Amino acid sequence: GKPVIQEVHALDGDEDEHQDELLRLTASAQQGSEHPLAQAVLRKATDKGLVLGQVESFTAIMGKGLEATVDGTEVLVGSVRLMEERGIDCEALRSPIASFEEQGLTLMLVAAQASRGARDEQPRLIGLIGMADEVRETSALAVTLLKNADIEVVMLSGDNEAAARRVGALVGVDRVIADVLPDQKAAVVADLGKDGKDGKDGKVVAMVGDGVNDAPALAAADVGFAMSTGTDVAMATASVTLMRPDPVLVYDAIAISRATTKKIHQNLFWAFGYNTAAIPFAALGFLSPVIAGAAMAMSSVSVVSNSLLLRRWRASR
Repeated sequence: GKPVIQEVHALDGDEDEHQDELLRLTASAQQGSEHPLAQAVLRKATDKGLVLGQVESFTAIMGKGLEATVDGTEVLVGSVRLMEERGIDCEALRSPIASFEEQGLTLMLVAAQASRGARDEQPRLIGLIGMADEVRETSALAVTLLKNADIEVVMLSGDNEAAARRVGALVGVDRVIADVLPDQKAAVVADLGKDGKDGKDGKVVAMVGDGVNDAPALAAADVGFAMSTGTDVAMATASVTLMRPDPVLVYDAIAISRATTKKIHQNLFWAFGYNTAAIPFAALGFLSPVIAGAAMAMSSVSVVSNSLLLRRWRASR
């Protein structure tokens, strides 16, 4: 679904003016981002009527966040991991971070320079935003259908463990791998597809994703599924693009693929059957050209007729 802001905690105080300034700065920095979390912040800022600042530079940090310069002030938005890598002390937010994680919220930490235009000044932490992302109505159904088709479902998420497991429990995914960076997603997909020591443990892996961060994993999978509502790079990388943002379409795509493959095998059986039976008779002179021509025509008719039975296939919903 669409992420929405659930909690806003400003270090300068939880008064409306401090929260609004935190939202304004965060939204301003993310004006150039297509990420769903960024869009949620921009929607909230628009709803509040906040006037956004001018973005002078913008850099996305794959799987961690972004940095931007807004009206001469350097702003850093992202995960706890990103802040720690940049040497920014997160101790002042330990309590709200723990509280938001317990609620299963996605965390967005914000740091900014204290003085506008102070290029050499280290950004300091100014606040924390907690996001909730309600699952789509059909997500649980999609997981159930895939499991019933003997397909193992694994959830890979760059989100924190608590938020990822909350969603996994809601939709019925038993195996959840959280705190995964984009290149790590590709490694997990590759590992799932590797053969074991006995050559029997490897799996055919399909990856479903819609974001820029999903592109490496989509490329690493045997089959990549992208949503048409996702990013262009995801659609360009994936083998299949689903035309509606409905997870059940993943099951339907696999189901129609299996039905088509089954028809191909049936057609090959009947085509080889006709020829295997008829060639010896023709070689021995027991098959006249008229009968041979009629048999060939019947072979084509049977193959086409069998293929047309695919018209009976119906989507799951």
